[in-house]
Amino acid sequence: MKHTQILFFVTIILTFSCSRTLHAQDETKATKYRRSSICMVLIESDNFERKETVIKAYSNAPFPDKYNDHSLTSKSFDPKKYSITEADRKAAGTDKSATGKMVSGMASKATNGIVDNTAADNTLIINKYIKENKIANQLVAKWFDRKPDGSFDMSVIADRGFYNASEMEASIASKEKKGRASLSDAGIELLENTFVVFSKMSFVSNEPVARVIRDVAKAEAAKNIKMPMLLKKANEAADAAYEKTKEGYSVWTTSYLYRLKWNDSVANVFYTDLWIDKSNPDPKKKAAFDETNLFELELVGDEKASSIVLFSLKEKRTEDQIIEIATVRNIDAVFAKLEKEYEVFRPKVPLSTVEPITAKIGMKEGMEGGEKFEVLEQTADPETGLTQYKRKATIKLDGELVWDNRYNAGEEPQVAEVKEGEEKKPVLDRSTFNGKGKNLYAGMLIRQIE
Repeated sequence: MKHTQILFFVTIILTFSCSRTLHAQDETKATKYRRSSICMVLIESDNFERKETVIKAYSNAPFPDKYNDHSLTSKSFDPKKYSITEADRKAAGTDKSATGKMVSGMASKATNGIVDNTAADNTLIINKYIKENKIANQLVAKWFDRKPDGSFDMSVIADRGFYNASEMEASIASKEKKGRASLSDAGIELLENTFVVFSKMSFVSNEPVARVIRDVAKAEAAKNIKMPMLLKKANEAADAAYEKTKEGYSVWTTSYLYRLKWNDSVANVFYTDLWIDKSNPDPKKKAAFDETNLFELELVGDEKASSIVLFSLKEKRTEDQIIEIATVRNIDAVFAKLEKEYEVFRPKVPLSTVEPITAKIGMKEGMEGGEKFEVLEQTADPETGLTQYKRKATIKLDGELVWDNRYNAGEEPQVAEVKEGEEKKPVLDRSTFNGKGKNLYAGMLIRQIE
């Protein structure tokens, strides 16, 4: 009897342990999902106040964890090496009127070039940098783990997309269309979602910027308002806005989002004419890849963000620490704007739990509460073998349970407010959503729709 009791308790313990292990494995598996990949490049600026602190903060900022790191060797470039002519501007349709140049020139002086006549030139400069350095070729080379002899393999793609590398390489060698389903899927899921974010940063005093805005507003009012009383009110409003916004400094970030062009036509040329197997080096194909203009980047759009920096005697942090926090949060803010504005850049995030419905997304991504998300189930099309996402539900972010995951949000853990008679709510390490959790499970992907 004693042995039976011992066996019974051992069985209970083992069952509990196995259950915990399987649950942990399920959670681990749920976090494995196909992310978009990004490369971040800094557009170097001329000297500005506290430049060293700002650039150091940018360089040390945590990499956006909703994306794969697809960084290249060169992480910055000097725009002065890629000068733009009036002919370039006319060809691109970005040349300005004399009035536009005057206003932009005033803004340029006030903001150390963040808002200036060359702002329209930035995309032209970036395009020239991309072309002359064959950045698109470099991105493709990284995807296929290109070796010094020019050969490729599928190790990176297999790792990020959870494919079988050997099978994919074999399908390239066989040249059978049917066997290339996984290659096509990888193109849609991974290579098509490869982005480069070019960012320009600065640290400026708010007073000159506020003054430019005030002066431009007054100039416009003088030109368009004929009644003295109305003109006086307009000028008073401009002065009031100036007084309100002139204090302190601002960290400015302007980011330009580019996407790698990848489609079936590009893929077919690459796999047929440029692919080099490691067992069969081919110097001619190696040279052809280096010289080809097959691969391109296209501009998706751009966004700006600024963070106000105020120094206070009550603040325990140093001025450099304050600037660092503002800089990193500013980077997060411009990413959040890009994600909200451009659907192709919106990340998918896995559900952490379904009772309640939670996910690791929050204020860093610009969430405030009330945003709507679709819940997607990843399946394979039985006919094509391609990955497809089916909407299973819609959920809404609970405004009272938004996770503050901003950089250095605070050392104390966040705890939701507890009302009298209610149970203590858990520490916020993720955001909570309202919606029906029926037929949902951890690991399903969510994507913002509103």
